[in-house]
Amino acid sequence: MSDPNEVRKDGQDENEQYSLNDDRRVKTLSPGALVAKRFLRNRVAVTGLVILAIMFVFSFIGGAITPYEEDQLFYRYDQVDKQYAGVTENTELRYIVKDGSGFTSLGQAQFLLAQMRGNETFEANGNTYTYKEEGKDFYGIYDASGSELLALATYDIVSSSTSNDKLAFELQYEILKAYTGGQKSFTYEGTAYTVDEFGSVTAGGQEAAYVGRYVVNALSTDVFLSRQFKEELIEHIEADQKEFTFTNADGVQAEYTITYDAGTKAWSVLESVETRVLDTYGAPSGAHLLGTDRNGMDMLTRLMYGGRVSLYIGFIVVFIETIIGIILGGISGYCGGWVDNLIMRIVDVFYCIPSMPIIIILGAAMDAVRVDPQIRMIYLMLILGILGWPGIARMVRGQILSLREQEFMTATEACGIRASRRIFRHLIPNVIPQLIVIMTMSLGSTIITEATLSFLGLGVKFPFASWGNIINDVNDTFVLTNYWFIWIPAGVCLLLTVLAFNLVGDGLRDAFDPKMKR
Repeated sequence: MSDPNEVRKDGQDENEQYSLNDDRRVKTLSPGALVAKRFLRNRVAVTGLVILAIMFVFSFIGGAITPYEEDQLFYRYDQVDKQYAGVTENTELRYIVKDGSGFTSLGQAQFLLAQMRGNETFEANGNTYTYKEEGKDFYGIYDASGSELLALATYDIVSSSTSNDKLAFELQYEILKAYTGGQKSFTYEGTAYTVDEFGSVTAGGQEAAYVGRYVVNALSTDVFLSRQFKEELIEHIEADQKEFTFTNADGVQAEYTITYDAGTKAWSVLESVETRVLDTYGAPSGAHLLGTDRNGMDMLTRLMYGGRVSLYIGFIVVFIETIIGIILGGISGYCGGWVDNLIMRIVDVFYCIPSMPIIIILGAAMDAVRVDPQIRMIYLMLILGILGWPGIARMVRGQILSLREQEFMTATEACGIRASRRIFRHLIPNVIPQLIVIMTMSLGSTIITEATLSFLGLGVKFPFASWGNIINDVNDTFVLTNYWFIWIPAGVCLLLTVLAFNLVGDGLRDAFDPKMKR
């Protein structure tokens, strides 16, 4: 027997024990452990794996613990200018027609022609009319006998001071006659009225109406515009002022903005009102760390849920591609002959299909029929998966063509193992390393494709979030230049995730390479 303490001639002790981290133990590790060790030695690949872990935690765990919902709306109180009143200056004759008189627009046109020709009578609709000047720029239109007053033609407008109700035709006539004729007073139905030079009409010490060439109308039926408001408004318009403040009889003060529209030749009066509005494009704050988007939703929460959707779509699409590719590629490579030719021609056909135009057309079609956003995501994953399998099928076929001629396959055939078991139990497992690498690399490109479609408005739809449709907001140049928190975080998340998948894919490819130096 040899001495247990004997030293070998090469200087090594036969009883020397290798440490666990000794490189000489590598040969004793399993193939999976070898791959893992090679992968972990690749610092770039490990960095990609860490980034992916952070993204998964951010998207799935972050979305679970955030206090907000994906589609929760947030509001703020803001001063909003609302349409309050409209003002026009009357520069043409207006007509006040007595009820039941039958004086139509054709009669108005004939009246203007008669004025131009200097005729005192005119005809319209088979009736004869006469007119006379009752005051300055004020005309009364009568029947043929001149006894019945049918209509008034005037540049001045009479409005009630107490309500928005229309004044009686005869009262309007008396007011206009007194105002345009320079009269200070008149009597109507036993009531004495006075008219001042500013057009104010009073009865019994109270203002009953006013007359002037500016027409001021409230844009809401529940708003009554007082005489004082209208007078102050007209004063500001004539002074070409853009803003004014009015205090009503109850002491309530309100601010108004006056804008002029040259197209309609009218003024719009906007009232500044504190209104509860969506907190759109809110700046980052303690409540919303990344601000809010155009719909008033929390951006950080949308990013988390958007990561879920993008990762879900990426993994499911790659899974669909892989399943179809393995089945068809495995059958094609193993069977050969006409089966191989048929499947490869199908692959060639799918390679010739312009995927992006097809997806865009289908997306537009789903928009047209208003497909539910959740169902739309399922369709999107199926379309991307069905269009993306040919590359995997061709790779699996090539690997199986090489493997089926090896001795272990001859042994399985000699043992009488059925064909399906030979393919999926003995051939496909030998293709798994290459499949893992391709799947990892495909995840990044699938996420980019989904983001591109969502950015174009053809992918994931509101209210669901994805990184692609979040970035869609940069279609607006103002948002692009002023609200960085809307698109930069989503772009960074998309960049890091795709980069991480590519780094991990590269690392796996190097780790599975049997020629890799140990």
